[in-house]
Amino acid sequence: MTSSNELERVHSVAAFKALSEPLRLSILEQLMYRPATLSQLGRIHGAHPAKIRYHLKLLEKAGLVSLDSTKVVGGFVEKYYRASAKAYQIKKTILPKSSVERSMCLMGSHDLALSLLANRLRALTNPVDLQTIFVGSLEGLVALQQGACQLAGCHLRDPRDGQYNFNFVRTLFPGMPMIMVTLAERKQGLIIKAGNPLGITDLSDLSREDLHLVNRQPGSGTRVWLDQNLESGGIDTGTISGYDQSVNSHLQVARAVVAGEANTGLGLLAAARVFDLGFLPLFQERYDLVMPAAALEDSNIQKMLEQLTSGEFREQLKALGGYDTGHTGEIQIVNAYN
Repeated sequence: MTSSNELERVHSVAAFKALSEPLRLSILEQLMYRPATLSQLGRIHGAHPAKIRYHLKLLEKAGLVSLDSTKVVGGFVEKYYRASAKAYQIKKTILPKSSVERSMCLMGSHDLALSLLANRLRALTNPVDLQTIFVGSLEGLVALQQGACQLAGCHLRDPRDGQYNFNFVRTLFPGMPMIMVTLAERKQGLIIKAGNPLGITDLSDLSREDLHLVNRQPGSGTRVWLDQNLESGGIDTGTISGYDQSVNSHLQVARAVVAGEANTGLGLLAAARVFDLGFLPLFQERYDLVMPAAALEDSNIQKMLEQLTSGEFREQLKALGGYDTGHTGEIQIVNAYN
């Protein structure tokens, strides 16, 4: 007798096709409840066993159903089938079709350095297309956990010990060997109009009646840092105009300030420089690329690491402004192999 997994994540195209037909989905749901034979499934669904057999074979080919046991009844062998899991999670990321044969997807927090890295990978003799989806640090790690991407980009500070990313990765991937590759350490602060005409000095000014904030989306590392420091500083978010107005990238924060939609927002020095804006530095943080340890054997990842450790990439990164490349390309191990 075979045993079912508690939860199975569905990724293959064959499985998606198999589940797209209502009768097949109904058959699978029945087999998740208890094993059954062709004739039993036929009676339950009011269909001829031959029709059930056709759909059952497609489910079996997709790896969603398997033979559980056999029983001789009245001289005939009855085959009992069961689902491969007690529950299924359907997850598929649909990305733009690329002309480049090699590709990989990164989900996580926005960083200007990723565009630079992606351009360098596409310029190789055997190019790699790095697709970047900016959903925030926490969402990126969750997407990686669910198999929706190959890499996650994050900068999450744990206020308990001041470490970046390590504790979050260990919590979301318990016992799974993971690695964190440092993209860079980067400078964040308040993006303001050039010359600071409103005399903004620190976070306490955000509650001023004449200021309007543009915030980052919940779950982003920047938003997590801001919320932690507003709380520790005793600043009520309800007193901050624009606190609930959020955007998904540092460049969008800078654009909002340029357009006059906000007076300030927390973001990267590099983003402020793109629009010739002012900048009040508040902290420096580490941004890591997170992936399973086994990914180090992937040729696309190897090409990426070669770019990260090249002197030319580091010089280009420094030129963006606010980036420290002293640890760029360094690998940290989380949940090492036993």
